[in-house]
Amino acid sequence: MDRFKFLPLALLLFSLVFERTVYAQDLSAEQRCSVVLIFCDDLGYGDLGCYGSTVNRTPNIDRLAAEGQRYTDFYSSSPVCTPSRASLMTGCYPRRVGLHEDATGHWVLIPRSRRGLSPEETTLPEMMKAAGYATACIGKWHLGDQVQHLPVAHGFDKYFGIPYSNDMQQAGRGDPPLPLVEQVTVIEAPADQSQLTQQYTREAVEFIEDHQQEPFFLYLPHTFPHLPLHASERFLGKSRNGRYGDSVEEIDWSTGEILDCLARLGLKDKTMVIFTSDNGSNGRNGGSNAPLAGSKGSTMEGGMRVPMVVRLPGIIPAGTVCSELATTMDLLPTLAGFAKGKLPTHEIDGRDISSLLRGESEARSPHEVLYYYRRRQLQAIRWGNWKWHLPLASTFPRWNDATFKSKGRAGKLIDLETDLKEQVDVSSSHPQVMEKMRAFAKAATKDLGNEAEVGSGQRKSLTLDHSVPMILPR
Repeated sequence: MDRFKFLPLALLLFSLVFERTVYAQDLSAEQRCSVVLIFCDDLGYGDLGCYGSTVNRTPNIDRLAAEGQRYTDFYSSSPVCTPSRASLMTGCYPRRVGLHEDATGHWVLIPRSRRGLSPEETTLPEMMKAAGYATACIGKWHLGDQVQHLPVAHGFDKYFGIPYSNDMQQAGRGDPPLPLVEQVTVIEAPADQSQLTQQYTREAVEFIEDHQQEPFFLYLPHTFPHLPLHASERFLGKSRNGRYGDSVEEIDWSTGEILDCLARLGLKDKTMVIFTSDNGSNGRNGGSNAPLAGSKGSTMEGGMRVPMVVRLPGIIPAGTVCSELATTMDLLPTLAGFAKGKLPTHEIDGRDISSLLRGESEARSPHEVLYYYRRRQLQAIRWGNWKWHLPLASTFPRWNDATFKSKGRAGKLIDLETDLKEQVDVSSSHPQVMEKMRAFAKAATKDLGNEAEVGSGQRKSLTLDHSVPMILPR
C-alpha cells in the first residue's frame, strides 16, 4: 500500500498542471481570436441606427455596437475606394504605397489597369496567414483586376467577389461585363447585382463553418451601398429610404447572419467582429453623413470620417464609445497583436489601438496628426481637435472629373469640437496652432510627397507590361 501513499499528491499535481495547461490554451485562444472584418462601400457616417439614422433599420449592427464599442472619430485614409482599401490592406497612407491615383489620371483603378498592389507590401491577410490563420476575401477588392493583383496573390486563401466597383462596366471604355470571380476565374458575367449580398453572405457563413476549428480572418468588403443600388427581392422596396435603405438593410441582415453563425458555432466569444466603411456617402439617393459636412470624394469630415463598431466579448467592454482618433490603417498593427503576427519590416503609418479597444482609462490616440490627401494633394491636417484646410492654388472639387481644376481656395483653421460643419475660420486667433500645422505640412511633404513632389518614404505599386480584361473563360 505504501506505493500508493503519494497518489493523492500526484493527482493534485496532475490536476494543477492540467488546469494550467488548459488555461494556457484558453488564454492563447483568447489572444489569437478569429477576426471578421465587414467593410462597406460608400456607407455614410449617419447611415446606421447607432449613429443616428431614423430611416435605415439596422438592428444587427446596432446590437454589435451595444455588445461592443462604437467610435466617433474613426477615419478612412481617403475619400474614395482604391486608396482607402490600399491603406486597409497595408497599414499605410495610399501615397506611401503608390496607390493614391491611377496612372491614367483616374482616382481609382479601372478595369484592365496595369497597376495594382505591390507584392513587396506586407498585407493584413499575409500577416494573418503567416500567424496560422485561414484567410478569405469575399466581396469587392478594387486593388487591381489582373491575376498578379488579385486577393489570392496577397495572402488570401479564398476569393469570391467582384474585382472593382459595380458601376465599372462601360462598354465605350472597353470594360467587360461586370465579372463575378472565384479565386482568379470569372464564373459569371455580368454578375447579378441583386444577388451579390446574398451570395457574399452564404460564402462567408460557409467559410466560418469550414474553419471553425482554427483561427480565421474573414474580410467581407460589401459591394453596396455604392451606386448603382441593388437589393434582393426579399429587401427590395421594403425600407423607408428607397433603394439606398433597401441595400443598407440587406447588409444589416447579412451582418446578423454572420453574428448568428458565430453564436451557433460557439465562436462569439472567440471572434472579433469589426464593421466599418471605405469612405463617406456621396450624399445622394438617401445616403447620409450627418452631422458631418461634406461627402465622398472630399476631405471634409463627411468624406473620410466613417462609422466603426467592434465587438470581442470579454476583451472589448460592451456598450462603450471611443472618441479618440483612430483609422483603418491601425487595423493591421492592432490585429498583429491579437493574432501574434509579425509587423512589416518596412515603415507603416498605422498604430496599435488595442488599448483603446480594451477601454483602458488612460488610453489615448496613438496619432499626433492625421493627413487628409485627395488624389495627389495634401488638402487638410488634423491635430487634436484642430483641422487646417490648407490654402490651395488649385483643387479637384468634382471628384469624379480628373481633368477639372478650380481656381483654388483660401485656407482655414477649424475647431472640430465646436464646428463640425467646418465653417468658421479661427486661424487669426490661434497663431501657435497655425505654426504647428505648417510644420506638419512640411513634414508630410518631405515623407509622403505632395502634388508632383515625391516623398522620401514613398514606395511604388506594381505596374505590369500589359493587361487583359476579366471575362468568362471559353
